[in-house]
Amino acid sequence: MCARRLARAPEVGGVHVVERLEGYVYARRCRARPRGRGSTPVWGHRRAQPWSTDIRGSPSSHDSWMQPRGPRPRPSHRASTVAVVTRTRPRARDVERDDGARDRRHRARARATMGGRRWARDDAMGANDDGRDGRAMARGRNGAGRKMDVRARATSAPVVRASARAFEWKGAALKPLAASVAVGLAINFVVPRPEAVVPQAWALLAIFLSTISGLVLSPLPVGAWAFVGLTTAVVTGTLSFQNAFAAMTNDVIWLIVLAFFFARGFVRTGLGDRVATMFVRALGKSTLGLSYGLTISEAILAPAMPSTTARAGGVYLPIITSLAKQAGSEPGPTANKLGSFLIQTQLQSSGHSSAMCMTAAAQNLLSLKLAASLGVVIASPWISWFKAACVPAIIGLLVTPLLVYKLYPPEVKDTPEAPAEAARKLKELGPLSQDELMVVITMAITVFMWIFQPFGIKPVVAAMLGMSLQLVSGVITWAECLNEKGAWDTLLWFAVLIGMSAQLNALGFIDYLSSTVAGALTAANLAWPQVMLILHGCYFAIHYLFASQTAQVAALSTAFMAMMMASGAPPVLVGLTMAFHTNLFGAITHYASGQSACYYGAGFVELKDYFRLGAICGVVNVLIWGIFGGLWWKAIGLY
Repeated sequence: MCARRLARAPEVGGVHVVERLEGYVYARRCRARPRGRGSTPVWGHRRAQPWSTDIRGSPSSHDSWMQPRGPRPRPSHRASTVAVVTRTRPRARDVERDDGARDRRHRARARATMGGRRWARDDAMGANDDGRDGRAMARGRNGAGRKMDVRARATSAPVVRASARAFEWKGAALKPLAASVAVGLAINFVVPRPEAVVPQAWALLAIFLSTISGLVLSPLPVGAWAFVGLTTAVVTGTLSFQNAFAAMTNDVIWLIVLAFFFARGFVRTGLGDRVATMFVRALGKSTLGLSYGLTISEAILAPAMPSTTARAGGVYLPIITSLAKQAGSEPGPTANKLGSFLIQTQLQSSGHSSAMCMTAAAQNLLSLKLAASLGVVIASPWISWFKAACVPAIIGLLVTPLLVYKLYPPEVKDTPEAPAEAARKLKELGPLSQDELMVVITMAITVFMWIFQPFGIKPVVAAMLGMSLQLVSGVITWAECLNEKGAWDTLLWFAVLIGMSAQLNALGFIDYLSSTVAGALTAANLAWPQVMLILHGCYFAIHYLFASQTAQVAALSTAFMAMMMASGAPPVLVGLTMAFHTNLFGAITHYASGQSACYYGAGFVELKDYFRLGAICGVVNVLIWGIFGGLWWKAIGLY
């Protein structure tokens, strides 16, 4: 360190700055002379040992220096912490210390001599690397034999690191991102495009499959990745802005959003906790028994409530959320205690509940309407439907909770003391509060409109009326609705997938796919049972490209039924089995149906588990209806 720079160093109480340059500490001391003009002190100095090999610091502010007398000191531009020297006798000294060492503790020793006589010894303990203030005690003896204490005090100046940190990527997970993008690029540029498919449809297929891959691999959260896919479709000109966001007005999506708000009202008022406690009192000795109770109750309610999304979000999601909360199970590390199991059990069982009765789902009525357009006549539709569906549906309702229990077991299995505890808690809760009573009234009005549909009111309109009543009555506030992040996240990603699948159909890709399958079956010259088996398998697999059961029925059901009947299959059997099948793949993905999106938005089940359980349970459902249903249909004379 040059003498000129040391000469300009600030002086505090006779000790000039201890300054760190190039990894070393320099100390100087001046003789006690008057500070008049021409009174230049005589210096003696010595280079001390390095404090640290990794020096980081920032300019110290002037306020960080104690200056009992003498001129205003110049701040060191390599200091981030200043040691304030407090003497036990009148004078004070400033000693600079290191605050940037990477190791947990660093020890620095600075020694300086004048005339061969040892005059000071300072020991400083460095602060921890995480920036917390360290404390340093230095004990020294000056020429007069006086002791001093040194304590480190951090400056307010920002830390500027001399050695730059390594670049750290905080965005999307790179490997899943690369894999998801590679899927789209391979389809668009490597796989040859069929001549019957227009370039716009092929590009949209690539973006859609890349989006689906990203939802599975999760380079970003679901909503964020769906937005990236939608942006790609708009930027590349594959979709116009209007077509890209057209699905935002879909009534099923808004019914899901309103179902989240209803669930919030149940939880906020405590009504959901009360209903959950009643279930526990009746069926709570075991987790499996609790799941059977919820499954059977939905099967009973389903014929009167034709909206699967309304049942899931308006009735069962609040109950399951409250049950999970009572067991200490919430989205995150504790989800597997109870919540994730009940969510999956209810979701996978809902397909059987919806398929058992004609009025249990909206897509059932649409399927029969399309079958009638092909000349299929079903006498007494409601009775004929229930007669054909009751046996496989009941078997499915009995098998599914046990299957999920084996594949996805909860951590809490047996709770023999739960019913007695629930009964005690119900006594403590007492009668319904005012808010609980308002929720009961508004939900009763909403369910009445869902069941009977007076004046032709659609389910989403009924839900809007019910939510408006809750807002007006103060049961739930708008701020709470805005804080329901799951609802708004579902609105975005589900609308993106529905919009893309709808545009694939509009651009003719779905028609090309069905005609290709029909041509292959015609060339194979198969018998009608084989044709039905293959077409039902294709119908199941194609649903991975659809984000709505009703949309798939409208797009493919007519073509598939026509191919089956052309092979010689009985028309009534074709019409009923296609309608049954439409309900069985509603849980294979988190976007397969409205109820699936609703349950996924609760946050209890990870995406990989959704796809794994959806695929396994979906195949088991098809086998149950194909084997046991086939035998039953033979027995009642459908073929």
